[in-house]
Amino acid sequence: MEADPIRSGTARGDPGAEPGTVAVVVATTPVASLPCAAGGTLLDRVTEQLAMLPIREVHIVARDIAGGADTGAHGVTVSDGLAEDLRTVAKLARTAISPLAVLPADLLAHTEALALLLGHPARPTGAIVAGGAPGPLRPPVRIEQDRIASAGTSFHRVGQANATFRGVLLVGRDHLAGLAEVAEELADLVAGRNLAGVGDHELPELLLAGLVRVGVPVKAVPIGGLHCTRVGDADEAGRALRELAAVDVDAARLDAAIKSDDGFFTTFCVSSWSRHLVRLAAKAHLTPNTVTGMSVGLAVIAAVWFTGGHRGAMLTGAVALYLSFVLDCVDGQLARYTGRFSALGGWLDAICDRLKEFIVYAGLAIGYPGGGAWPLAIAALLVQVTRHMADFAYAGARADARRDAPRPRRPLTVPWDDAPSGGARGGAAGSVLALAWRFDGGAGYWLKKMIVLPVGERTAVIAVTAGLFDARVTFLTLLGWGLIALAYTVAGRMARSLA
Repeated sequence: MEADPIRSGTARGDPGAEPGTVAVVVATTPVASLPCAAGGTLLDRVTEQLAMLPIREVHIVARDIAGGADTGAHGVTVSDGLAEDLRTVAKLARTAISPLAVLPADLLAHTEALALLLGHPARPTGAIVAGGAPGPLRPPVRIEQDRIASAGTSFHRVGQANATFRGVLLVGRDHLAGLAEVAEELADLVAGRNLAGVGDHELPELLLAGLVRVGVPVKAVPIGGLHCTRVGDADEAGRALRELAAVDVDAARLDAAIKSDDGFFTTFCVSSWSRHLVRLAAKAHLTPNTVTGMSVGLAVIAAVWFTGGHRGAMLTGAVALYLSFVLDCVDGQLARYTGRFSALGGWLDAICDRLKEFIVYAGLAIGYPGGGAWPLAIAALLVQVTRHMADFAYAGARADARRDAPRPRRPLTVPWDDAPSGGARGGAAGSVLALAWRFDGGAGYWLKKMIVLPVGERTAVIAVTAGLFDARVTFLTLLGWGLIALAYTVAGRMARSLA
């Protein structure tokens, strides 16, 4: 097998961060002992990569300790089968005081791909996913709104799968008790031979399927152009290593930092070129918060120009507002590219988005002759405030419901999960949701994105109508579209809640 540069770029995450994650490396297949690079094995490669990430401790689960792997610095459990593997994970989850990662030793991945999940400062419960056809080592999953809604194994089936699980699972501290319960239940089912067809290598897949079915929210973490795949033999390992070496890791990391589910305007008019600004900002050592401040400054400049009211001033304000929104996108992209996340940064970004928009409203109203646009400006502002209040109230209510109500459990012994349009959602509300799912592709997808008037579309409305017409047209457009978006959102959430 050819030489393998483990690290072709800079992985994200601070190895000294606390509390570090505990990683369970499952080396229960012969592939884990395949030679890789300078005298090491695939297991050695994975443990070396984990040393570059904020991992506090590595625990290896193996059938034996033969094969030349260097396990001296790590805890090792010699297990006699899948059921015992699961009970080992359950035991570790019960005693863990920090997040727990589970990944196979037959994994060939860019370190940067692992860092997207294992190096994230928030250490969320999540799993690495990618596109491609499902296979024996790439079980299918269905992703809904950045969460894994259904996960497959050799026993468990997935309706309307749209991605594949790549073997790396991270369970946050809040969900460790749920992981322990799921692992114990799965161990009993495996020991009782109640999961027909499940292979000895499917520990990560089983845990993911179990967590999803007991209601634990698992974030889907896509890897973009980076690689992360399990291999079944030496030939597959050789091909995977060649694919790893062929990737421009920095470009792939940058691609992964660009959201793939943004609105129409953001996707095609900003994210299509903002990566160049992200790279420049990173080279200049700018922080995401600094870029947020620059975005606010441009919004203030736009508002000042809008107060002029004449065509030249309105066009200049429109350009400044567009550039402000570009930087508003760049700050998040830069945070994902460099791994420099913070709770303060997220809060500042949300607050500044509202602040910039309302400052621009004021500038437009001041610049309109005779002050006749103020009533419309106030009406448009109230619609936006109502929408934001509804968003936060709904999110808070759902969080309270998840915390106070029993989690919806789907039996682990039933092969099929419900598909998005499954029979569990009955009545008029279920019909509404089923209809919504039918418009989830092509032009319908973008229509659903645009109708809710996200911040990108609002920016486009303001820039285009103010630059070409006047503030009155801007506010009328915002008011009309905003009311449609409010009605659509409320109706959809009512239907989802009733269903």
